[in-house]
Amino acid sequence: MDENLILLLGQEALKTTALVASPMLIGALVIGLVISVLQAVTQINESTLTFIPKMAVVGIVIVVAAPWMIDVMSEYTTNLFENISTYVRE
Repeated sequence: MDENLILLLGQEALKTTALVASPMLIGALVIGLVISVLQAVTQINESTLTFIPKMAVVGIVIVVAAPWMIDVMSEYTTNLFENISTYVRE
């Protein structure tokens, strides 16, 4: 194994992690911004008000996007295990 292969594997792992985590993070970001704007408009300064909606949105996103996230993770893992013999030889 040389440095380029290790960097390539690390980049692929980070890309897969970002792809799997992005729907949940984007959902939490959007609902957080919406609730922050509502708090600013109504002048409600309750810091715990955003937790339940964020948890609900993340849960819904997990239920909706779980098949796609599992496909992405299984594709990465399958690719990694199929090419492990070439990775070891290099």
